[in-house]
Amino acid sequence: MPLPEEVYRVVVEVVEAMRAGKVITLVPHTQRLTTQEAADFLGVSRPTLVKLLEDGKIPYDQPGRHRRLLFTDLLAYQQQQHASRRTALDQMTEDASEAGIYGGTAEDYAAALKAARRRAARPEDAS
Repeated sequence: MPLPEEVYRVVVEVVEAMRAGKVITLVPHTQRLTTQEAADFLGVSRPTLVKLLEDGKIPYDQPGRHRRLLFTDLLAYQQQQHASRRTALDQMTEDASEAGIYGGTAEDYAAALKAARRRAARPEDAS
């Protein structure tokens, strides 16, 4: 049975992650998580997650006594945090370059960082 291109790409990413020793979990986007499961996913403590919820940073439902979070809301928060950190790092790099802390330009630093990430993402050669 031929695989659709999108499924093939997912399978390749899963195999690469497993080869790198990473844990893989398949979760439906509509999955509701407990606060502990959500905290574990984000890599934060449960009290930290509760503070994020109470501050309105991540939406949640509370059908009874316990809060429930949609997995898609956690992914959106995680992506927003990543973009925010990337923007801050880019600004810090630009400021440092203008101040003469780096020998090159911010673009040189960004290119070097990108190359380092590519090298780190490559699986080790067995030979």
